[in-house]
Amino acid sequence: MLYLPTMRVIAENDYQRIHEASLKILSEVGVKFDSVDALDIFKKHGARIENKTVFISPQMVEQAMKAAPEKFKWAARNDEQSVILGEGYVVEPNVGCVYAQSIDRGRWPGTREDYANIQKLHQSSKLPTVVGATPIQISDAGANEKHLYMLYETLKHTDKPVIGICETKAHVQENLKMMEIAMGESRFAENTCIAVSVNPLSPLAYGSETADSMVQYAMKGQAVMSLPCIMAGVTGPISIFGTIILQNTEILAALVLTQLINPGNAFIMCPCSSTAYMKRGNYVTGAPEMMLIDIAGLQMSHEFYKLPSRLMTGMTDSKEVDVQAGYETMQNLVMGILARPNILHECHGVLESIMTLSYEKFIIDEELISRVLRITEGVDTSDKAMSLDLIKEIGSEGIYFTHDETFKHYKDLWEPTVSDWHTYTEWKETDEDILVRANRMWKQRLANAPEKMIDDGLEKDLEDYIKSIRS
Repeated sequence: MLYLPTMRVIAENDYQRIHEASLKILSEVGVKFDSVDALDIFKKHGARIENKTVFISPQMVEQAMKAAPEKFKWAARNDEQSVILGEGYVVEPNVGCVYAQSIDRGRWPGTREDYANIQKLHQSSKLPTVVGATPIQISDAGANEKHLYMLYETLKHTDKPVIGICETKAHVQENLKMMEIAMGESRFAENTCIAVSVNPLSPLAYGSETADSMVQYAMKGQAVMSLPCIMAGVTGPISIFGTIILQNTEILAALVLTQLINPGNAFIMCPCSSTAYMKRGNYVTGAPEMMLIDIAGLQMSHEFYKLPSRLMTGMTDSKEVDVQAGYETMQNLVMGILARPNILHECHGVLESIMTLSYEKFIIDEELISRVLRITEGVDTSDKAMSLDLIKEIGSEGIYFTHDETFKHYKDLWEPTVSDWHTYTEWKETDEDILVRANRMWKQRLANAPEKMIDDGLEKDLEDYIKSIRS
């Protein structure tokens, strides 16, 4: 028997209350969609629309709930790297960082090289990962080129499942075409190969890029992830429960749109809201209330709507890799991962409320994630695990350290990858700070990364397609 620890923050009898409140808001207040295509879809299916506000009926929500899958295969270019989303954990790149940071260079605007570096680090990660997204913005490319270069670097340096980029309608279509080239037309058409992450303009609105991205992805049968980033007290109610309800409502609006376009389309619930720092009105990620809001959303996803989920789990508001970064990150990782999301998000090196990506923290966070994942495995309480025969054999005179049973299972114990567990004397011989050690490790991994993970033919096809758009 295995005991698995789990984090929960609301009771089951709250689920129906949250759902019914969301239905009331959807039908009576509505959600604004700043997209001609999205409005046309709602109109075609009989929704009442006033200006750009769509009033979504309970019947539409019910149909969407029935249509969306509880789990789905997320196909990778290398099928051995494909995952079944809705089973276990997947680790995802960050989304939104503007700056890169390291102990030897300081802080600088992200570049295309940084973007490629992060993809290489995710490819070499021992954690089960997906790749792509926008772990860091690139400052050395124009607005009409960034989306092309980011997906190109992802496809060139990885073979894992891909997350795309929320962009304009035309840019999204270009990225989807690149995925079709990389995966092959028939495989792309028959599988979920890429997902897009979209943020509502809280409260109760979807902007043109987010709505158009959802439409284009669903039309191609690709996954959509809706993640409200509400700030309680600024873009949502100061009440934690009120923000939970608003967040749920915004996610349901996106769910309905995707299922009207393509019933059965893969959809991922992504509660990502927090509180504001009320002295400044800015977004914070280290507040305990953040996980209370979002774990409630996770419970709704798994237990009420039966949908896959994603949760931000490794954030901090610290500006450097210090003690604050450590305790805020671990708070969010423990609470978040024990709530058992399917995708662990914003957990690979983020600092400064997801503004900065630290190369050293990327390495440290991998160990922190593995620590918490070990905790989720729980305790084996079977009769065999009681070890009664062994305890009788050893008694008070024997030693466990050299026993065959210890040699047989000692590798089952968790061990650190970057933390130092040596004695003080052994540690003092190297006198190596953990940040220095992490710096050396990320540089070694990049040095060992292959030059590319696509053949010359596919590389040329992708480059030719990008040239055709730029010309």
